[in-house]
Amino acid sequence: MTENYKILIADDHPLFRNALRQALESAYPNTQWLEAESAESLQSVLEENNQLDLILLDLQMPGSHGYSTLIHLRSHFPTIPVVVISAHEDNTNIAKAMHYGSCGFIPKSTSMDDLANALDLILQGETWIPEGIDLTSENVDSEGEFANRLSELTPQQYKVLQMFGEGLLNKQIAYDLDVSEATIKAHATAIFRKLNVRNRTQAVIALSQLEIHSQLPE
Repeated sequence: MTENYKILIADDHPLFRNALRQALESAYPNTQWLEAESAESLQSVLEENNQLDLILLDLQMPGSHGYSTLIHLRSHFPTIPVVVISAHEDNTNIAKAMHYGSCGFIPKSTSMDDLANALDLILQGETWIPEGIDLTSENVDSEGEFANRLSELTPQQYKVLQMFGEGLLNKQIAYDLDVSEATIKAHATAIFRKLNVRNRTQAVIALSQLEIHSQLPE
């Protein structure tokens, strides 16, 4: 009997989302597919659908800042398995993704047969990574303390931090979130305290530690 899954594909490329969904629909015919194209839309989908069976996460969506979205998901939605699907498939990035709580890492170069097999294992509670990956990669935990601090932010504080990272002013953020500027300043104060930084510049610099360091050929 085929399970009735609810799976969210979070990737900023609509062609990739569509191709991935079409490729998997035959393997998972009774699945409800949800999509998100940015960290912000991902959060919106989760506010309405937090009973998901799986999230397929691209690390480089707009607003994601590398591993920060993965860290946030594992902190606030710990019962939802997250699998990273990325073109950055070097040893260090895979090790970091697993260190920060991903249930698997599927390179975008993976064949659809292998992808379906990987998802079968993950949906059964197992993990999956490409063969030959060393999860003890050095420097994996270099941002560990900041990652722990980041996980303490509420969803709204995390959203404000993301908007700091986009360079938006308090007035712009207040308008976008439909709150007062005083509310944004209060969020900022709480964010700085939790991240152990003094201002938004330091917060954005700290957030940049979690960006993907590309090792793709030029």
